[in-house]
Amino acid sequence: MPSTPDVRLASVELDFEPVETRVPLKFGTEVLTSVTCARVRATVEGSGGIRAVGWGETPLSVQWVWPSTLSYRERFESLLAFCRLLGERWNRETPFGHALEVGHTLLFEELPGILQEYNRMERSGREPLPWLAALVCSSPYDLALHDAYGVANGLPTYRCYGKDFLNRDLASFLEPAEGSGVDFSGKYPADFLELTPPFKIPVWHLVGGLDPLDEGELTGDEPDDGYPVHLEDWIAVDGLNCLKVKLRGDDAEWDYGRLRSIGRIARSMDVDHLTTDFNCTVTDPAYVNDILDHLERDEPATHARILYVEQPFPYDLDAHRIDVHSVARRKPLFMDESAHDWQHVRLGRDLGWNGVALKTCKTQTGALLSLCWAKAHGMGLMVQDLTNPMLAQVPHVLLGAHAGTIMGVESNGMQFYPEASAREARVHPGIYRRREGMLDLGTLSGPGFGYRIEEMEG
Repeated sequence: MPSTPDVRLASVELDFEPVETRVPLKFGTEVLTSVTCARVRATVEGSGGIRAVGWGETPLSVQWVWPSTLSYRERFESLLAFCRLLGERWNRETPFGHALEVGHTLLFEELPGILQEYNRMERSGREPLPWLAALVCSSPYDLALHDAYGVANGLPTYRCYGKDFLNRDLASFLEPAEGSGVDFSGKYPADFLELTPPFKIPVWHLVGGLDPLDEGELTGDEPDDGYPVHLEDWIAVDGLNCLKVKLRGDDAEWDYGRLRSIGRIARSMDVDHLTTDFNCTVTDPAYVNDILDHLERDEPATHARILYVEQPFPYDLDAHRIDVHSVARRKPLFMDESAHDWQHVRLGRDLGWNGVALKTCKTQTGALLSLCWAKAHGMGLMVQDLTNPMLAQVPHVLLGAHAGTIMGVESNGMQFYPEASAREARVHPGIYRRREGMLDLGTLSGPGFGYRIEEMEG
């Protein structure tokens, strides 16, 4: 048994932080111009009377977590209400345990019932709040719990995921795929993490569907705030080497043309890596295959730069059991929105997906368990952004550094609301500004996630 303090959740406090974007961000059929972040301050009690405080924050990106024809206002207010409900339910003492164990109880044992009750009482006769939205509302609580656990132990949180800290091994949480030969007995998250990650990691830039690519595409309506306004400027200023290209998924001619144009810019400006994001709008693998094959034939340099393909197909894997082996044979195919938890990752693997894009907005506990399951089964990993500003950026980049990804981490908050993180950037400039295509995590130090909150407030 571990000799370090277990903790229990004693109380939580919830606040909301609104943020306006400097330029719009297109999500599928919708456009994001503002976001509200849920911020949680959690107090835990440890054995021996230890008390510690942890912080968690997540942007409530309505368009991403709940794609729907419902009004933005209705969905947004439902997310706020569900966040408040979770605060009421979890503002109490829980059993003692490691943060992963307590988080697992809250998320996988309690959250489904809370969501079911909320939808029955508050959404009766209307479109229910989806599971992905429930996870995102839960994530600031879970992140704060993991931060507080590290603080209670006087250690960085990522040094607390081994057998000296947990009471149970991964076999208590995960089941291997049938016939895989994988055994989680005696294994812990630390066995699947990069425990001495580099301070600097490659960073991906998001090329939105509305973003101008060069000076010739400017309309004159762009912000005049000192930050780049077109792709070529961003590449030059931030030294970018990785571009994530948002596509439509329902207009093959536009998607191909967009990839061709960006690929030619990448070639001329020595950008080595591209990825494609179809935003879950594709229903037939042939759509993606035809674009990839067309690029391989007519734009081979662009095709060669595509490192992986991100989630072309609908969120709900149970409802849309699409065989995607043909896409995965062409390029690594990474689950994102569909990777709600390790069970969904297991289903995705059966359907042909061979990679997983992790997000802290779907909880630290869930991300760690999905990471371990995916790595044990030979799947590739990436850590994707939800345009994380302020405190949300810290655990996001830490996961990217410790996960052992295919290539660094996506980070685009500095594109859409750079000034929102001005307070945090005074302490951690390297994770809020991209230089030479990298993020510098060297200032993240101390117990927990290394936020250094007191210095931000000084």
